[in-house]
Amino acid sequence: MKQILLILGLLSVLLCSCTTNERKQVKQQNEVGMEKKNLGSLLALYPKPMTVIGAEVGGKVNWLVVGHTGIIGHDRILVSMSKQHYTNRGIKKSKKLSINLVSRNMLPKADYVGSVSGASVDKSKVFAFHFGENGTPVIDESPLTMECDVEDIYETDGFDNFICSVVNTYASPEVLGADGKLDYTRLKPVLFEFPTYSYLATGEVIGKCLNLDEKTGMCAKLPMASDGIVRLSKIEVYPEYLEEYMKYATEVGEVSLRTEPGVLTMYAVAEKENPCRITILETYASQAAYQSHIASKHFQKYKQGTLHMVKNLVLSDQLPLNPANQINNFIQ
Repeated sequence: MKQILLILGLLSVLLCSCTTNERKQVKQQNEVGMEKKNLGSLLALYPKPMTVIGAEVGGKVNWLVVGHTGIIGHDRILVSMSKQHYTNRGIKKSKKLSINLVSRNMLPKADYVGSVSGASVDKSKVFAFHFGENGTPVIDESPLTMECDVEDIYETDGFDNFICSVVNTYASPEVLGADGKLDYTRLKPVLFEFPTYSYLATGEVIGKCLNLDEKTGMCAKLPMASDGIVRLSKIEVYPEYLEEYMKYATEVGEVSLRTEPGVLTMYAVAEKENPCRITILETYASQAAYQSHIASKHFQKYKQGTLHMVKNLVLSDQLPLNPANQINNFIQ
């Protein structure tokens, strides 16, 4: 009996030791994998679009910068404003407001109306405006404005949260695509980041939602045929359109290389001394591949979108001196 108890005791010690070691290993693995730092209950859902809220208070138009807005479902917008704001009383009375997105050009004025109170300063003349069809003040230079009705007010500690429905949306022609729909790469709304109170710019399009898996890889390329094309496209862009042109050129180059088997090379460079002068090395597997490329939706978007940006264009076909040195970037 003593021997049995001794054996059972040893087994118990071994099992406890194994369990403890396993727990230590799991803890060590978690500690190795968990390299993020816990910042506590920090609200970190930033940046957000910067907006200027328009409303009438006491019969006078007032503007206020608001960085805390959100979307509720597909038919409601949340505008969260401190209870101390002078503008709140006008919104509560009229049950109306306008949401004006901020462009870079109007940023200094927007920053100003966010730094002074309408209770002590008349801000009605800071922006040129008109009254929209729903009776709210609409900033003329804002690229996009939504007129809203206040459907409900949800109060939290220190904040009035206005639940709004959108009645009218006004967009400047320059922020619409060829299809007449909003193009946020043209709109380029200013973003607001808290707690550093910084203004940020929007970035470029990096993919299409819900189908990234279909587009992440490079398509298989065709070999260069006897009627293949090697071309230098020499482009001079008007300086005021350079930034916008580069976005179009970057997009069409990326999509063409990724999706078209006959587009073998599309490499763009700009002169250091004059960045408005751009040269693109284009290589097409055949004449048919080139015709397919210029008929594509993404090329037509680039072509039609940049016609007014291009000052001069020269298409110069090249004769390879040593075809054996060409890049064979296709998959057999």
